[in-house]
Amino acid sequence: MNIAIVGSGYVGLVTGACLAELGNRVICADNDSKKIAGLKKGVVPIYEPGLEELIKNNVKKKRLFFSSSIKDAVKESEVIFIAVGTPPQENGETDLTGIENVARNIAINMTGYRLIVEKSTVPVQTCEWVKHTISTYIKHKVKFDVASNPEFLREGSAINDFMHPDRIVFGVESKKAKEILMSLYKPLNAPLVITNIKSAELIKHASNAFLATKISFINAISRICDMVGADVQEVSQGMGLDKRIGQSFLSAGVGYGGSCFPKDLDAFINISDKLGYDFKLLKAVKDINEEQKNFILRKIKDVLWIIKDKTIGVLGLSFKPNTDDIRNAPSLDLIKALQAEGAKIRVYDPQAMEKARDLLKGAKFCKDSYEACSGSDCLLVVTEWREFKELDLVKVKKLLKRPVIIDGRNIYEQALLEKLGFTYLGVGRGNRSE
Repeated sequence: MNIAIVGSGYVGLVTGACLAELGNRVICADNDSKKIAGLKKGVVPIYEPGLEELIKNNVKKKRLFFSSSIKDAVKESEVIFIAVGTPPQENGETDLTGIENVARNIAINMTGYRLIVEKSTVPVQTCEWVKHTISTYIKHKVKFDVASNPEFLREGSAINDFMHPDRIVFGVESKKAKEILMSLYKPLNAPLVITNIKSAELIKHASNAFLATKISFINAISRICDMVGADVQEVSQGMGLDKRIGQSFLSAGVGYGGSCFPKDLDAFINISDKLGYDFKLLKAVKDINEEQKNFILRKIKDVLWIIKDKTIGVLGLSFKPNTDDIRNAPSLDLIKALQAEGAKIRVYDPQAMEKARDLLKGAKFCKDSYEACSGSDCLLVVTEWREFKELDLVKVKKLLKRPVIIDGRNIYEQALLEKLGFTYLGVGRGNRSE
């Protein structure tokens, strides 16, 4: 098929590269001419394992193209995915300006039938507005359909998630739209969930809200564990083996971050408020997540007493491993809070250093984990990168001014750390901080 992806950010690039890999002719369009110029030269603006190689391979095979002209992309493609950013506003509402602008551009430039597919995460009823906008600005008397096809890509494993999905969801209004999307995704041989458009839009927000709820629930349990001397990892294992619950997203830590969960949760709360439903459960999920960062800060204070003039080594900036994404990363809030109390920060992350430099003034950006440890009064682990799990802990102990580790992701074995002579504080490992 001839496909256009409007928006060459995280979702757009992964979707475009994967659809090209399936044999389609794909144009990734973006109004950021600098980004497009870089992509044409093989410069991928985000870090995602395997993505750069996938893009280069499909460009070489002339299946994947990049353009700063949305007009050209629309004219050359029958299926158009909208994958532009939908940032949050201060009140939690989703900013849909980009969606409206793309819809208007599509309307003006359509010369024949087009299937316009909403890929960005948007509030329910957005497709209605996309359809209304296109109908308002359309220049030629041509038919079109709109559809919702939410993405379920996890940063760090996005290509595998696209190629081997748990399910593919799309909401449609016509038989033609349904047949096109079924044909497009047939090579993936994945379970299809075909719904009306509003249901498809809601599935994405409901899924992310539920996963955020699981994270906040186990983080709340971690607080109880610390109070009574239980181990949240054992509690999590005992819960997760129940097939009704499942093990995923039951790892206690410093809280969730990233571009999806915080934004989507706020948007879903805002949507519910507008509809007249007070979604108190999701408001509590958000509050627990914010409080978890304060919980970690109290652990640091418990062990160091005075934060001012102390040097704290921080391992991890990205909100999760295998990505350079620092949007809503707990690390940023923790570091800024420590700096506000006078701490000196030494930090290292395998991929996210450049993106964080302008946001963390005064922090020392180190060449590796060991440099971050050197001379620090304690070590704070915020992101569970594999290389952090494989550190030479004997060397770490020698480099630290004091052998103290605050393990915000529970990546180390407490008994081993204590045997090596560390003061170890995990999350929900029976270390009281109340």
